[in-house]
Amino acid sequence: MLGLGRALAVTGHLDEARRHRAAAITTAEGLDDPDLTASVIAAFDVPAVWTRNDDEALSGRIVRVAERTLAALPEDRPEQRSRLLSTIALELRGSTTDRGDLAAREAEAIARRTGDPALLAFALNARFMHAFRRTGLAAERARIGAELVALAARHELVTFEVLGHLILLQAHSALADLAAADRHARAADRLAERYDLPLVGVFTQWYAALRLALEGRPAEAEAGYRAAHARLAGGGMPGMEAGLLPLALLSLHLDKPPDAADWGPYEPWVRPLLLLAAGRRDEAAAALRSLPPSPHDLLWEARLCLAARAAQALDDRATLAHLRTQLLPAAGELAGAGSGILSLGPVADQLAP
Repeated sequence: MLGLGRALAVTGHLDEARRHRAAAITTAEGLDDPDLTASVIAAFDVPAVWTRNDDEALSGRIVRVAERTLAALPEDRPEQRSRLLSTIALELRGSTTDRGDLAAREAEAIARRTGDPALLAFALNARFMHAFRRTGLAAERARIGAELVALAARHELVTFEVLGHLILLQAHSALADLAAADRHARAADRLAERYDLPLVGVFTQWYAALRLALEGRPAEAEAGYRAAHARLAGGGMPGMEAGLLPLALLSLHLDKPPDAADWGPYEPWVRPLLLLAAGRRDEAAAALRSLPPSPHDLLWEARLCLAARAAQALDDRATLAHLRTQLLPAAGELAGAGSGILSLGPVADQLAP
């Protein structure tokens, strides 16, 4: 079952892989054997590049089981401890606490001591998921991606080599180095074709639409986004799919928000602009004041820029100053482009007086 679940995830059967994982963890928990439970949890060390979970309930359960298992596991199990810590970090992606980051760093330290390349690759994936302690960390993510590519290529860890290229695609997009991003998109596609990894094309197709948007070709970019979303729809990645198409279309027409039935998790951040477009300023101001904390993820800068646009339109200087303080470390980046999906333009535009 364990090998099957991992194989299903790598080949794109994500819903089925999650069902296998949940069933395996349930079985292992009932046996009260920390070694076995650790092995079961660690058996699903599938590379991950999107910073929102597909099943938050399952992720929360995995974290709880992994934390209990980690506490019960003897100290002389470094490989198992590192994999558990990496798993905890991966399942806590996007969180605003420091538990995921601390777990990822400990996993990496253990992996480097063991000298196990597969263990280190998994830990570097976990580190990537928490290279969002603040905005503007694309350069740090690029360093992680470069190490992953080099490590994975040396040791024939193909899926992690692809992951490294996708991380570099995202990071270089944020840094507006599109020539470098293009190279990594091509490298990821070549590996995907050679090793039959269908999910890779999902990310590179969205990137192709982003490239059109950045070249000032909004009509072609919109067609590209719709085609990319059609490929993503029903692909077992609701954490990525939900609300992404309308957000991408909004990035093309910021002054004219598209009609959308479901903005998914981005709705609170879009709502002030939607209310402004409808002439409902008081409601827009209230929506802006009630914004929740943003997840610390690939679209953090994009959310902040959406809010900043609303604050500027409402002349809410206190909120705008607070948002600009958060955005300042990303002054040299393109807002949202670190996702490899969409861009709201230079962060610097939102920092100008």
